[in-house]
Amino acid sequence: MSHDQVYDAAPWSAHYAEAHREPEARLVNAASLPELLSQAGEQWADKVAFTTCMPNGMAGRLTYRQVEDKSDAFAVWLRAGLKLEPGTRVAVQMPNCLTLPVVAFGVLKAGCVLVNVNPLYTRREMEHQFNDSGAEVLIIANLFADKAQDVVPNTPVRTVVLTHMAQWFPPVVKSVLHLVMKYWNRVLPKHSMDALDIESVINEGRKLRDSQNIKVEDYWQSLKRDDMAVLQYTGGTTGVSKGAVLTHGNLLSNLEQVDTLTGRHIASGEECILTALPMYHIFAFTVNLLAFYYSGAHNVLVPSPRPIKNCQRAFDNYPISWISGVNTLYNALLNEEWFTVYPPPNMKVALAGGTALHKAVAERWMSVVGKPISEGYGLTETSPVVCFNLIGTERPDSIGVPAPNTQVRLVDDEGQTVPLGEPGELVVKGPQVMTGYWNRPEETDKSIKDGWFYTGDVAVMEADGHFRIVDRKKDMVLVSGFNVYPNEVEDCIARLPQVQESAVIGIPDEQTGEAVKAFVVLREEGLSAQDVIAHCRKELAAYKVPKKVEFRDDLPKTPVGKVLRKELRDPSQTKA
Repeated sequence: MSHDQVYDAAPWSAHYAEAHREPEARLVNAASLPELLSQAGEQWADKVAFTTCMPNGMAGRLTYRQVEDKSDAFAVWLRAGLKLEPGTRVAVQMPNCLTLPVVAFGVLKAGCVLVNVNPLYTRREMEHQFNDSGAEVLIIANLFADKAQDVVPNTPVRTVVLTHMAQWFPPVVKSVLHLVMKYWNRVLPKHSMDALDIESVINEGRKLRDSQNIKVEDYWQSLKRDDMAVLQYTGGTTGVSKGAVLTHGNLLSNLEQVDTLTGRHIASGEECILTALPMYHIFAFTVNLLAFYYSGAHNVLVPSPRPIKNCQRAFDNYPISWISGVNTLYNALLNEEWFTVYPPPNMKVALAGGTALHKAVAERWMSVVGKPISEGYGLTETSPVVCFNLIGTERPDSIGVPAPNTQVRLVDDEGQTVPLGEPGELVVKGPQVMTGYWNRPEETDKSIKDGWFYTGDVAVMEADGHFRIVDRKKDMVLVSGFNVYPNEVEDCIARLPQVQESAVIGIPDEQTGEAVKAFVVLREEGLSAQDVIAHCRKELAAYKVPKKVEFRDDLPKTPVGKVLRKELRDPSQTKA
């Protein structure tokens, strides 16, 4: 049997049988995202769609009917007010808040292209993304108005709309929060930028719709599955951030795949999902925002989960039944007494992705919450879900099996499929894979070869078709010719009860070429570097054991919570 035949014979379909639910007709038949969103808005009109819960418990909410009304009006303003052409890029830059789904859905309904922008970007990063995408409109939280004021004149952006974190909160609550943010926390910067207010823009859209008898669906009736919907930028942790072109078909296909794998576990119109991950990130955008919206869920938005105590009121005040997160988020929750003493009683499943889930964290979560963390795997370029642990059969050390209609292979440096059980770069082909990088044909050709997207992640496939991510190819440490994968060492260190988190990199070594170095953050004192090394010696082969251990108060991370090993490898950051 050839290596390719081994993969063709992988029993993935047998795993689907247990969890399989036929995707609903409205998903299969939808030609575009706005069609799907409008159907959901009509079906769940009177239900609460989104609640923004602030750290002090103050909150504002919108029903599905209100989201549909406001997003329709925003779409009309873009097309009839600004006279934007279909396909125009519109940038949205804000933390989780009520405005985000309204404007994101409005952009899609207008037949324009949504450009999600990280609100924590520096001026340089903002300028790059606005110029690279060619965005003509920017909707941004007033927290970042000073940065926008400096950047916008150097970009194609010609219209700026401001919103704030308490948008559409009850009037008294909104006023109190505004005063606290302006005078107590002093987080509202001064600016002299010529900008519009989101409320006035939506009101203008309503007037235009009524006076000109505009039917919003006319904007998106001609959209097809192969039309671009979202320009989703990569994290930029390995160089200049690139825009992945995601079509309506890419995202709809991934929603269908997620629905097939999880649908029978989601009670339509009854779930309450906590969204602490930022919705500008592809994981929360597809899973939390889109998938749970069409399921009629109540989405509780946390503007920022840092510090993790910011999530406490959301857990206290709402019957959270689902949550999505990364390893660092779950680890942080498990280090909070308020969470471990009173774990969420309605929790059904926690979804993990974005970075490797440590086995120690998964096991502790199960013991505290009594429900599993189901880990999946995906990337910006794949909309994002590629693999998923089927709910009820979770494996703590596995990313599960490929989503339906997804092909996965593991290849060596020459692109040849590796034997079963051996590590290789994971390459994927499926309807959720991007069409390419925006205006970067050379980068596209490097990543997509013969229809296969090369992920840069190293994985191993087990005999029953389950995959396990070993590590990022670029993060691998080469010790005396032996491959050391940082995730394995980090997972070992995580089993020490005094350790909160760790990160492992390779450092130059005269004798072995590279050596393993561990950066460790403690949750309690009393652990020495020699203790860490001795523990690893018991669990790992000698060449995998850290040669050096450095204790840190914290580790550099992306806004989503991925540890930035790149910064730890930087000589200016690292004490070898």
